[in-house]
Amino acid sequence: MNKAFVAIIAICVLTFALDSFRAEASGWRPGEWQPADGLKQMQIWPGAIPDATPTKGPEEISVSDDLIAGKPITCVGKVSKPTITIYPAKGKNTGAAVVVFPGGGYWILAMDLEGTEVCDWLTSKGVTCILLKYRVPGDKQLPRSGCYPGSKAALEDAQRALRLARFHAAEWQIDPHKIGVLGFSAGGHLVGATSTLFDKQLYKPVDDADKLSCRPDFAIALYPGHMTEHTTRDFQLNPYVPITKRTPPTFIVQAENDPVDDVQNSLVYFAGLKRAGVPAEMHIYAEGKHAFGLRRTNSPITRWPELAEMWMKSIGVISEK
Repeated sequence: MNKAFVAIIAICVLTFALDSFRAEASGWRPGEWQPADGLKQMQIWPGAIPDATPTKGPEEISVSDDLIAGKPITCVGKVSKPTITIYPAKGKNTGAAVVVFPGGGYWILAMDLEGTEVCDWLTSKGVTCILLKYRVPGDKQLPRSGCYPGSKAALEDAQRALRLARFHAAEWQIDPHKIGVLGFSAGGHLVGATSTLFDKQLYKPVDDADKLSCRPDFAIALYPGHMTEHTTRDFQLNPYVPITKRTPPTFIVQAENDPVDDVQNSLVYFAGLKRAGVPAEMHIYAEGKHAFGLRRTNSPITRWPELAEMWMKSIGVISEK
């Protein structure tokens, strides 16, 4: 047998063994993610799910050994049935709402660090949150659910969630003209995709909710990824994030030393927004790396929620009082 072929087989076997060991060590176990008691979770598709792809086994949950601000991260994988969970505004309701997209490389979803903890913060400011558990295949499993156009699944789920927010606006006590999006990493890319592809019909309408717009009214992107893909030269924006003057006002935060999604992602997106005349605010910090979420540390970047709150006030999303 050819020695090179034998070497390739050995490498493949070793890679599979290491991946299996890593998956076992990460603590993945079967089980559907559930929100806290008293919160309403609903599936977003009433029937057949568009562009559905099979996943290997049931939905899984993992609590990582890696700590951020002294706390572990709860992740979910193998999501094939997307849901939204409604977090009602607390105190004085501003009428604003935010659809939240957790990150996870379009493989998994960091449901607390980049999901529930965001909702707890925003609801305390009088903002209703809609936490989207969008389709992902599982930790390092293929095919990945995004990014668009390689897969339409996550973007379809995001568009559907925005339409459902407007359809249920009266019931959920939100203003249909004050519905924004917020996402981290892959979810940050989903912020850009929903902000620029809202006129693109990705799936056949399934009910009256799909007659409504899926354009966000404002957007917050934290350490977004995939903004420099499908390009042929340096500092070029992903052509599948086609910014126009109709792209909503946008707030961006990232660390210059991010080892996962290069800071160029934020810089090129911000430059595109400015060229199109879209109101935008960007904060780049020297330190912070990736996946800091809202958890407070000694790093200045973890104070970004105060800046985002001030920005939301400046564009009229929430009250100055």
